[in-house]
Amino acid sequence: MSAAALPASAATQRMLRGPVLPTLLGLATPNVLGLFANTVVIGFDGYIVGRLGPEALAGVAVVLPLAMLMLQMSAGGLGGSTTSVVARALGAGDTHQATRLAQHALLLGIGAALLFTLLFSGPAAYVLLGARGGVLAQAASYAGVLFAGAVAIWSVNVLAGIARGTGQMGATALALVATTAMHLTLCPLLVFGAGPLPPLGVAGAAASTVTCNAVSAVGLLAWLSRPGKPVRILGARWQVERAAFQHVLRIALPSAMSPILSNGSIALATAFVATFGSLSVAAYGIAARLEYILVPIAFGFGGALTAMVAANLGANQPARAKRVTWAGAGMVWAVTGLIGVWAALWPQAWMTLFTSDAAVQAAGSTYLRIVGGCYGFFGLGLALFFASQGAGRLAWPLLASTVRLLIVAIAGYAAVHILAAPPETLFGVIALSLAAMGLTLAAAIYFADWGARP
Repeated sequence: MSAAALPASAATQRMLRGPVLPTLLGLATPNVLGLFANTVVIGFDGYIVGRLGPEALAGVAVVLPLAMLMLQMSAGGLGGSTTSVVARALGAGDTHQATRLAQHALLLGIGAALLFTLLFSGPAAYVLLGARGGVLAQAASYAGVLFAGAVAIWSVNVLAGIARGTGQMGATALALVATTAMHLTLCPLLVFGAGPLPPLGVAGAAASTVTCNAVSAVGLLAWLSRPGKPVRILGARWQVERAAFQHVLRIALPSAMSPILSNGSIALATAFVATFGSLSVAAYGIAARLEYILVPIAFGFGGALTAMVAANLGANQPARAKRVTWAGAGMVWAVTGLIGVWAALWPQAWMTLFTSDAAVQAAGSTYLRIVGGCYGFFGLGLALFFASQGAGRLAWPLLASTVRLLIVAIAGYAAVHILAAPPETLFGVIALSLAAMGLTLAAAIYFADWGARP
């Protein structure tokens, strides 16, 4: 038997033969737990930065769309695409192809990281997003460190995608938990200083993020290079091949466009909110941070969806792939929807975690009351994106994200610059865009034929 036709590992067999819901939950649970740890980091950073004052909050809020763009492109875009190609190859029994594609995906991640460093480590991007004065200084300080270390973030997320593609979700979860534990300890020390360590302010939060991700990347690389693994990064011969890059990029490029469109919507919304003043930007930054927490929750199920859908399509089981899709999407819709209802009914519970400023609390609470009810559709759209990624069919997810962007761009501009409407109108536009994205993609996947060649 050749190396390209080895029997599927036990983890891959579970994805192909195990009962759908228990298998999906078994794969998603460590993912969700690990990404919940990442959620803690998002909230913790907001709390730490909030102690530095409104300008620091506003500065980080300006950088946040681009920081999340990097996270989503590296984890959901390239990382998820890596999960897809590795799982599909393993589902077809081709371990040599799985290893070759994993290695090339890691090289692509390093190249993408260097591009992010070049584009976003300076202040120019944040001037375009409306930052001025002290807010711009804080944004530049945070971004200068974060994007200088972009290679650590891209590497750890691609390596995590490889591990998910093999069906080994526990290693990825452990890496995320370890990253969180390190960050919770290191971040306040670097931000506020301790002993011989000088206070670095918002730059300290970014330095902690980069350092902790770099440590976790090294750990995942070592784990993926051990003998006996279905995919070995350093244990197998490296040979750069154009066809392998093209294979990964066929899914990775359209996958990368989706977070660009999504974060373009967020960046536009941030720019529109900025017309109401720095207080409104700070409030929006805190309130919208809850949406970024929904992303890792959806990704926890989404990573499992990508792997299971890809493996089953690799094994020519399209009907099972569809069953997996709707089971996972339904769970994500329920969880994110409940969080949205909580936020809409009790917005102060979220806002008071980050600021004691009554005006900022009031403005952010208004946003959550209006937008929170649509968070379930947002989660649904994210989950279905990951399923589509596993299927290698990204046209409809891109269209759904484009619909969201156009609604924010056109209706948001009209509300702010033509009608001179109050912030509540803009928030209603944002809510509509989330609902449109989720429902568009759900309808498209329902009618799609996954048995045909993509």
